[in-house]
Amino acid sequence: MATAAENLADPELLDTAWDLGALVDGDEEGGVQRLLDEALERATAFASARAGRVSELDAAGLETAMHELESIYDLVGRAASYASLRFSTDTADPARGALLQLVQERATEIETKLLFFELEWAALEDDRAEELLAGDRLAFCAHHLRSARRYRPHLLSEPEETVLAEKSISSHGAWARLFGELVAALRVQLEGDEVTLDVALSRLQDPDREVRRSVAAAVSATLEPGLRTRGFIYNTLVHDKSVEDRLRAYPHWLAARNLANEASDESVMALIDAVRRRFEIPQRWYRLKARLLGIDRLADYDRSAPVVPEDLTFSYAQARELVLDTYDSFSSEAGRVVRRFFDERWVDAPVRPNKRGGAFCSYTVPSVHPYVLLNFTARRRDVLTMAHELGHGLHAALAQPQGIFHQDTPLTLAETASVFGETLVFGRLLDEAPDDDARLSLLAERIDGAIATVFRQMAMNRFEHLVHTRRRNEGELSVDRICECWVESQAELFGDSVQVTDGYRMWWSYVPHFINTPGYVYAYAYGQLLALSVYGRYLQEGASFAPAYLSLLGAGGSKPPEQLGAMVGIDLADPGFWDAGLDLVEQQLLDAEALAARRI
Repeated sequence: MATAAENLADPELLDTAWDLGALVDGDEEGGVQRLLDEALERATAFASARAGRVSELDAAGLETAMHELESIYDLVGRAASYASLRFSTDTADPARGALLQLVQERATEIETKLLFFELEWAALEDDRAEELLAGDRLAFCAHHLRSARRYRPHLLSEPEETVLAEKSISSHGAWARLFGELVAALRVQLEGDEVTLDVALSRLQDPDREVRRSVAAAVSATLEPGLRTRGFIYNTLVHDKSVEDRLRAYPHWLAARNLANEASDESVMALIDAVRRRFEIPQRWYRLKARLLGIDRLADYDRSAPVVPEDLTFSYAQARELVLDTYDSFSSEAGRVVRRFFDERWVDAPVRPNKRGGAFCSYTVPSVHPYVLLNFTARRRDVLTMAHELGHGLHAALAQPQGIFHQDTPLTLAETASVFGETLVFGRLLDEAPDDDARLSLLAERIDGAIATVFRQMAMNRFEHLVHTRRRNEGELSVDRICECWVESQAELFGDSVQVTDGYRMWWSYVPHFINTPGYVYAYAYGQLLALSVYGRYLQEGASFAPAYLSLLGAGGSKPPEQLGAMVGIDLADPGFWDAGLDLVEQQLLDAEALAARRI
C-alpha cells in the first residue's frame, strides 16, 4: 500500500489542474477585458433605453429586457469566474490579485448602471407585477423576479444604492480579500517542515495523541502573530454589516441572510433551537470516543482522532474511481455528468503553496460549466470531500438549463446534493468494510462529519450571534473579547466532554465564512439534515427514487424551497422535520455505541 507521501507525489494528482480557457474563449486576460468591455457597452445601452421606463413594460417587453440582462450577467460572470478561480490557486501572485481587483471594480461599474432596474421593478404594485408574471413566457426568470420583490422594504434610493455598490470594493470586498490572502499565506512548522494550514489541520487525524497535541500547538503558534490583524478585519466587517443593516432596516443581524435564503426568521430559529437542544449527541459521542481512545477526556485536538488506528490512504486515482463508480451505481446520468469533471479538467486537486484552503465548487455561469477546487491530502476524508464537492458540481451541471436566473439555489438547499453524494460514498465504504473495527472506524468518521456539519456549525452560528450582537451593543470588540465569544459558543457544544485548550481560543480566526458570508453557517446544518432526510427516502424507495432526485437538482432555484422539497416527498414546513433529521444522526451514534460495546 502506498504511503500518504507517495500518494501526494503522484504525477497524476500533481497534473490535475483547471483549464479555465472556456470562460474566456481561450484568450486569458485579454478575454477578461473583452468580456467586460462588451458587458459595459450593453449595460450602458440597456440603461439608456430603459431607465425610468420599467413600469411601462408589458410581458413581451419584460421578457426582452430580462434576456438582455441575462446576456450582460453572463459576460460579467465569465470574467469574474475566471479571475476569482485563477486567484484561488495562487493568492500570493500580484498579477492574479490585480486582475481580480480590476474585475471587481469594473463589475461594480456595470452593476451600478443596472441598479435602476431592480429598484423600478420592486416599486411596481403587486397586482401589476403578478399580471406580468402570469404567463409562461417569463418562466425562465419568474421566481427570480418574485424573490427580488421581497427586498422592497430594505431597498434604498437609487443614488444611495449606487454609493453602496461603488464603495463595496474598497470596504467589504477589500477587507475580505486581505483576510483571504493572510490566511492562505499562513505556514505551520511541523518537525522541521513548513506546511500549509490545510495540511496541518489534516494531521489532527493522526492516531498518535502526541502528534495531534503538537500539531494543535503549532497551528496555534501560527495563528497568534497575525491574530490582532485578523481580529481588526473581523471587527471592521461586523461593524460594516451593522451599518448596512441599519440603513436597510433589517431588524437583526441574521435577517438579511434569512431573506436571501428564502427562509423565515421563525423557521431558522426552529432549526437553531432544535440543534442546540440536541447537543447531548456530540457530547455522548465525545465521551464514548474518549473511552475508545483510552483517555479520561478528549482535548479539542482529539476530536478528529481515529478510534481504530489504521494507516489508510488513497491515491487520487483510487478516490476518483470510487466516487465515480458510486455515482454511476446510483444513476448512470449522474455518473456521466460527474465523469466530465475529471475528463475535461474541471477539477484542481493538489495542495500547493498559496492556494486557497479547503474545497469548493464554483457554478460559474450556465453557458460554460462548474469547476471544483480540492486540497487532496490522500486521507479517507478527502474521498468524502471529493464526493461532496462533486455533488455540488452535479447540482450545478444539471441546473444549467435553468439559465442564469434560476441555476443557483438558496444556501439552505445548496448543500443537499453535496451531502447526499457524500452519504452515498460513505454507504459504499461501509458496505465494503471487512469487519467490525473497520465499520466502527467509518461510523466514527461519519459521526465526526455530522457533528462538524450540524452541531459545530450551529455553535459557529452562536459565535457569530454573540460577536454581531455584542459589537452592536458594546462597540469595537477586543481580540480577547472575540476569543471569549468563541470559547463560550464552543463550551455550550462540548459541555464537559471536551477540554478546550488555551490555543484553541484563536481558531475562529481562520474561518472564511465569518468574513465572506456572515450568517452562512446554519445553512450547513439545514442542508445536512435535509440531505439525510432525502437519503432516507432513497433507502425506502431504492433505484426508483433517482429520477425524482435528479429532477430536484435540475430544477435549480426555479421554485421556492418548500416546492423543491416536495419534489422528493419532503415537507419543509413540518415542525418535526428537523428532529427527524437529527434522529438519523443519533441512529449512527447508537450503531457506533453497539459496535463499541463489543470492544470496550
